Amino acid sequence: MRHFNDLASSWWKIDGPQRILHKMNLLRMDFIQKTFMNSIQLNEPGVPLEQQIYVPAYNLDLLPKQISSQIVKEQDNKRFSEYDKFKFNVLDIGCGGGILSESMARLPIVNSVTGIDLSTEVIKIAKIHKAKDPLINSKLSYRLQAIEDVEESEQFEVITMMEVLEHVNLPSVVLNDALKHLKKDGVLFLSTINRDFVSWFTTIFMGEYILKVVPVGTHHLEKYINSSEVQEWFNELNSKSTERKYEILDCKGCAYLPLNGWFFTNTTEIGNYMMAIKRVD
Repeated sequence: MRHFNDLASSWWKIDGPQRILHKMNLLRMDFIQKTFMNSIQLNEPGVPLEQQIYVPAYNLDLLPKQISSQIVKEQDNKRFSEYDKFKFNVLDIGCGGGILSESMARLPIVNSVTGIDLSTEVIKIAKIHKAKDPLINSKLSYRLQAIEDVEESEQFEVITMMEVLEHVNLPSVVLNDALKHLKKDGVLFLSTINRDFVSWFTTIFMGEYILKVVPVGTHHLEKYINSSEVQEWFNELNSKSTERKYEILDCKGCAYLPLNGWFFTNTTEIGNYMMAIKRVD
């Protein structure tokens, strides 16, 4: 905790030690919101055919541009109208100084955000910073609390664990504790780092020692978790549990380049990745 306490005073300096998190937050929010949008069912069961949104069974590129554009427009309009009906309560585990918590609180589809962290100093900074924005102050609360100490009666539609698992000693225990608070049909979002040479080279050697975009000591290769290991963990959990089942909705790799910022990649098995898991029982 000392490492993160030492970073607290500079947490909201966008050109400071946490600048890479500020940049990554844009990608986080894209991933989260696109997951919500993609989960929207365009045609509910029982809707008359003449009232249904047209969903072709072939590539839209085969159609004339004017027609395909109209189809996409109708689909997008439907998604946006349904999107506005979402009302989520969010638990942000390992919230730090509140970079993601504040962004989530600003979404109109979010009723409330509860951020928890084990660092006394970053929680202080998070509370100070959120008080500066009256639009989110009433929607957002922070606690100095571990996930295992959260009352099980507290249930959430959305749980986020961004850049958390690679910093804890027992990631499977933390993940299991988090799932206890996920409502049926709720979604857990996590991001972490694959355990490979590329990850070591980019996040530790280059990131900490050469480019110095994150402080030395932030990462430890032995704590990195491969995306395949997370998927296998959920497969095993599903096979053992008779009460709760989970479905991995999406998993995307991501990388950082100093001149380009964060971007999604074509592989989930190298470097950083984000994952969305839905409780489906």
